[in-house]
Amino acid sequence: MLFRVVGCLLVIEAIFMVFPTFVAIINENESFWPFLACTGITGVVGLLMTLIKLKSRDMGKREAILLTGFTWVVLSLFGMLPFIFYSVHLSVTDAFFETISGFTTTGASVLESLEDVPKSILIWRCITQWIGGLGIILFTLAVVPMLNTSGGMQMFNAEVTGITHDKLRPRVSFTAKGLWGVYAALTVVLIILLSFSEMDFYDAICYGLSTMSTGGFSVANGGIHTLHSHYVKIIMIIFMFLGGVNFSLLYNAATGKPKGLMQNTALRVYMMSILIGAVIFAINIVIYGDVKDVSDVTIDPLFQSVSLISSTGISEPDFAQWGAIAALVMIIMMIMGACAGSTSGGAKIDRFVILFKFIKNEFYKMMHPGAVTTVCLNGKGTPSPVVMKVLAFLFMFFIIIIVGGAALALLGLDLKDGLFYSLQAISNTGLDAGVIGSANNYIAMPDSAKWLLGFIMLVGRLEIFTILLVFVPSFWKQ
Repeated sequence: MLFRVVGCLLVIEAIFMVFPTFVAIINENESFWPFLACTGITGVVGLLMTLIKLKSRDMGKREAILLTGFTWVVLSLFGMLPFIFYSVHLSVTDAFFETISGFTTTGASVLESLEDVPKSILIWRCITQWIGGLGIILFTLAVVPMLNTSGGMQMFNAEVTGITHDKLRPRVSFTAKGLWGVYAALTVVLIILLSFSEMDFYDAICYGLSTMSTGGFSVANGGIHTLHSHYVKIIMIIFMFLGGVNFSLLYNAATGKPKGLMQNTALRVYMMSILIGAVIFAINIVIYGDVKDVSDVTIDPLFQSVSLISSTGISEPDFAQWGAIAALVMIIMMIMGACAGSTSGGAKIDRFVILFKFIKNEFYKMMHPGAVTTVCLNGKGTPSPVVMKVLAFLFMFFIIIIVGGAALALLGLDLKDGLFYSLQAISNTGLDAGVIGSANNYIAMPDSAKWLLGFIMLVGRLEIFTILLVFVPSFWKQ
C-alpha cells in the first residue's frame, strides 16, 4: 500500500514536471530533452509502482506516519534529477539539498548565480516550493480517492502543521480539496497582480509560486529588490501575510464564515507580532541613519517583518546594517513562525500562546494551590494531553537547534553560524548568513553539513514527531 501511494505521487510529480518541460520547449536557448527524460523516468517508475497488487487497503497510524516521511524523501530524490541532468551540473548532494530545500519551502540554495541557470530549472525550483507549501500528502488526499478509506485522516494529521486538526468537511478528501482550492485561487490572483508590475509573465509565475508558498526562491541574483518597485513589495507583503494564516480560517472566510478570523487568538498575535517587528526595524533604521525616503521606514520594515515571521526568508539588502536589536528580533520571528495550518515554518504562534498561558496558570497555582485552571485557546479549553504535546514539541524544537548547531560546528562551521543555520533549517527560513554579518554560505559547506541540514529541514517541515518517531524502536514493534 505504501509503495502504491508513493507511485501515485510520483505520477503527480511527473505531471508537474511537464510545465518546466514546456518552458524549455518554448525557450530557444535551452534543450528540453533533459527535462523530458526526467519526466519520463519519474512517470514510468510511478506507474510501475501503482501496478503493485494490494493484499489489503488498510493503513494504520504507523503506516501513515512512515508513508508521510518516505514520500517527501522519494519525491525529493526524483525531483533532484533535473539539477543533475541539466547544465547546472550539481552534485548529488547539492541537487538533493536544493530539492529538499524547495519541497520544505526553506528556500536555501547552493546555486552560485541564477543568471546562467535555465528558465526551466528556475521555474521547477518554484514549483517544488508551491507543492510543498500546503503539503504533498494533502494534495494527494485531494486527488487520490482510495485514501479516503485507507488512513487518509492519519496522513492528514501526520503532515498538516498545527496542534489539532479539524476537518472542514466530513470526508478528508473534501477538506484537502477545500484547502488546496483556496491555496490555488490565491496563487492565481497573486500571479495576475504581479504581472501588472515590471515583471514579465514568467517572473510573475515564479514569484507567485514561491511567495504564496512562503518559500522565497528567486529567479535573479538580486531578487525582487532589483525591480525597485513599491507595488511589488506591497503585493508580496499581503500574500506572504496570507500564506502565514491558517488556511482553514481562509477557507471558512471564503465560504461565508468570516467570524472566526478575529476570534482566533493566534491570528491576533500574528498581526500584533508583525506590527511590533516592523516598528522595531523602523526605529533601528532611523538610529543607524539608513533613511533615504519614506519607504525605508514604512514599506521596507513591514516587508522584512512579514517575510521573517512567515518564513519566506526574503531579506532586505542592507539588513545586516540594521543593528543587533534587529538581528535579535529576526531570530525571535524565525523561531515563532506564523499560524498553525499555514504554509509558514517555525514553531508556530499557536504553541507559544499555549506555552505562555500555561506558564501564567502555573504562577497562579503557586499562589492558589487548590485552584483548577485550564489553558484556553480561541475561547475553548485545551486538553492537558495537547498542552503536554505542545511543551514536548517546543522542548524538542530547541534541542534540535542546539544539537544541530553543535554538529555543524564539529563539521567545520563556527558555532554561531552552526546554530544560525540549524535554526534556519528547523524553521524552514532560508536566509543567508550575511544577515548576521557572516561570510559563510551554503555553497562552501561540506557535503556532510548539507545532508544534515536537509534532514533538519524535513524534520522542521513535518513538525518533528512525524520524522523522529521512525527512529524510536517501539515504532517498529507490533
